Amino acid sequence: MLSRSADSLFWLGRYTERAANVARGLSVALRMAGLSAQLGAEGDEWRSLLIATGCEPAFFAKHEEASQENVVDFLVRDPDNPTGIISCFAAARHNARSVRTALTVDMWGALNDSWNALRHAEFQGERLPGFLEWVRERVLLFNGAAQDTMLRGEPWLFVQLGTALERADNTARLLDVKHHLLAPAQQATVEYAQWQAILQSVSALRAYHWVYKDRLEPAKIAELLILRPELPRSLTACHGRVLEVLDRIAAGQAGRRGECHRMAGELHARLRYGRIEEILSAGLHEYLTDMIMRTAELGNEIEAFYIRA
Repeated sequence: MLSRSADSLFWLGRYTERAANVARGLSVALRMAGLSAQLGAEGDEWRSLLIATGCEPAFFAKHEEASQENVVDFLVRDPDNPTGIISCFAAARHNARSVRTALTVDMWGALNDSWNALRHAEFQGERLPGFLEWVRERVLLFNGAAQDTMLRGEPWLFVQLGTALERADNTARLLDVKHHLLAPAQQATVEYAQWQAILQSVSALRAYHWVYKDRLEPAKIAELLILRPELPRSLTACHGRVLEVLDRIAAGQAGRRGECHRMAGELHARLRYGRIEEILSAGLHEYLTDMIMRTAELGNEIEAFYIRA
């Protein structure tokens, strides 16, 4: 495959996943901001969301206050924010157009129809929750079209690679910005609700109760989202998928491997054999910061080996 095609497919997977992740984060921030107000607790959900999405510096370069209105506008439609929902869909569609023949009719239709509707969508005020749910549904539709209709060749693998890497980065960032809530001493009503919000942001609240059959506990939440391979958005599952896809790409290229394959194997092994007690005792924030950095380095190595080589 040509490197420019691999690049477009890789980033098609990343941008569609990123749009859904931003929508998830906005939905949770909206719920938690309302709950904090009802309970008379001071919350900083909107600033936390900016940190989790990596947008805080760019946001405060344009705005003085992290209010709901400002943050929602910045993370949905601001053309200067490449992480915004509309920007992500625009970038995904641009990449899809450049590899149009590698995509199925259903994939292109799902993405193109979403883009056409998105340009005229209303998301202010009471329409915001419905809009965010719609964004998630459109990304699920695109992913479902890919799962059901795309040939399992290299184009498929590069889309999956981008999706898995972006998902791993999002889970680590989400946990890192909320790491203080996973300290065992946190037991207040607001903190318990925020534990629920952390799980809801990755669609894992029901999964938690299925796996642990117990009330929410910080250490178990951290374990589920970091180490449990059953959860599709856990760090272990995401990096396991990255390693699997890289191995399949290498197998189709006569075993050609590079530094990205070594790094992916090392990261997955670290997660697969990790223990939550050791992670928490050494410092959850330090662990997650390191994972975010390593995931970014892995993405750079993938691009260096397959795209810029």
